Amino acid sequence: MPELSRLQNCACCPRQCRVNRLAGELGYCRTGPGYQIGSICIHRGEEPAITGTRGICNVFFTHCNLQCKYCQNHQISNNESPEIEYTLGLAEAAGRVETYLRRGIRAVGFVSPSHVVPQIRALIGEIRQRGHRPVTVYNTNAYDRVETLRTLETDMDVYLPDFKYGDDALATRYSDAPDYPRIALAALQEMVRQKGTNLVLDENNEIRSGVIVRHLVLPGNVENSRQVLRLLAGEISPEITVSLMAQYNPLPGLAADSNLGRGVTQAEYDAVLEEMDRLGMEQGWIQELESRECYQPDFAQTHPFESS
Repeated sequence: MPELSRLQNCACCPRQCRVNRLAGELGYCRTGPGYQIGSICIHRGEEPAITGTRGICNVFFTHCNLQCKYCQNHQISNNESPEIEYTLGLAEAAGRVETYLRRGIRAVGFVSPSHVVPQIRALIGEIRQRGHRPVTVYNTNAYDRVETLRTLETDMDVYLPDFKYGDDALATRYSDAPDYPRIALAALQEMVRQKGTNLVLDENNEIRSGVIVRHLVLPGNVENSRQVLRLLAGEISPEITVSLMAQYNPLPGLAADSNLGRGVTQAEYDAVLEEMDRLGMEQGWIQELESRECYQPDFAQTHPFESS
């Protein structure tokens, strides 16, 4: 497949490892040329415009081009040894997605996609060849190459990126990506170039096209959140749709960390909301602090987010 030829000298993501994944060489993400999957399942925990009334079929890829210390998907995102992983062929992956589409699911999301874009493009092609045209959602950490995003312009309908950090030192400490703020901002600008700042919704207020930027408020790091919002408002537009998340839930291994070992306080979250208001950012969603109890997936289960 022509899409997979990009893996011969892999520069899919900003790591640009230049390994030949087709020949078994492994770069930062430790991912081969196939479909290494944590789960293909219905997820109802995304933003309302994305999930609608029935949910979205999410394809959770294993491994990641970031290694965030606090990742809620740690069971599948660890590059060295994911706890849960299934290797599928293209036809099998498409068949599992098709099962949900035949049940009336209208959207397919690709989660942690930055290191497997060629595989995703092949999968979308196979799904369309089978007669389906779901809304496609690129659910990413935003550590993406602009050049790679351009190859997705006709394949992706919706971009759902995180914007994690406005601070280089924090990006290095928590996610091993010192250039994250610069890379992510350029990626977001490309997504907006493709889809604009306004969401296109259908008669049921379910998304057809657009960009929704997520930001997870991290405990003890209010200034980072403020900087993220300033970059979004100043470098893109205050009209960009933002999902401001309060759902951070500490992993057991972070208990000793003075910041990451606890949840976000109401005062911290309110301070970030005040910055949004000051910047005139009015489009999007906010969360209650109690939401942290709702986003603890277990990928050992058939429905990871429904078992928690």
